[in-house]
Amino acid sequence: MLKKTVLFILLSAGFYGMKAQQTIPFRITKHNNIIVKTLVNQKDSLDLMFQIAMKDYAISPDGKRKAVHIIFNKEEISDHNTVQIGKISQKNVRFFDNQLTGHEADGKIGTGIFEGKIFKIDYDNNQFVMFDKMPDLKDYQPINMMLDHDGFYLAADNVIDGHQQQEAYFVLQSGFSGALLYSNDFAEEKNLEKKLKVTGEKTLKNSEGKTLTTKQAVLPFFKLGNSVFKDVSVGFFSGELKTQNVSYLGADMLRRFIWIFDADRKTAYIKPSKYFSEPYYKMN
Repeated sequence: MLKKTVLFILLSAGFYGMKAQQTIPFRITKHNNIIVKTLVNQKDSLDLMFQIAMKDYAISPDGKRKAVHIIFNKEEISDHNTVQIGKISQKNVRFFDNQLTGHEADGKIGTGIFEGKIFKIDYDNNQFVMFDKMPDLKDYQPINMMLDHDGFYLAADNVIDGHQQQEAYFVLQSGFSGALLYSNDFAEEKNLEKKLKVTGEKTLKNSEGKTLTTKQAVLPFFKLGNSVFKDVSVGFFSGELKTQNVSYLGADMLRRFIWIFDADRKTAYIKPSKYFSEPYYKMN
């Protein structure tokens, strides 16, 4: 009888362990974007790009698969939708219309599906994992984080010239394919145009003749937590149009780690992924 009781307890614990986590498979494009297959309102099959900097969902005007069964109001908002992702169902989902997204995507999926949960972005196994309790954090290092208007912010050090570290706050931006993109304020304050080696640039003009120049450069060192990267490909803007208000830690840098986010979004835990030492993505 005792053996049966012990066996029942072990089986129950194992079953609880399985129920305590859920997985969502994804694929990674050559542009470092995460694509999740979804079924919306039980009828529209869509490929949505994961956007960590937003909470809700969105549909792109350029998507190959059209969201025929999502009804938008005059404000281009649609509420009370259902989303099926593998075995996971979500109700009362809000979609925004006509928002640009990444390559190979029909729209975007935000972090709302992970609401109140611990979640992992596992680049080694191409999956998200949701937990009710914190998993084993062996080999992970904690990174302090702030959540502001659905954006996940963290601090990192930048070595621009010599050995002096310049701290900057970055918002995690999985829709930006590159590694790092600096805000206008940081680029101007640190005089990046003169202090970094510029490897390429492209100038655009708007209808009023004002210019926006995108520049690609090489940052000598970038430090996130205990991890140090050398000769990092970075971007920044110059010219009359100044619209980049925050700095991005983009998809090329995100993929170099496996990430676990606590339920309160105050701490991220990271460890190197299989992409840690891969060449940097080249922006056009």
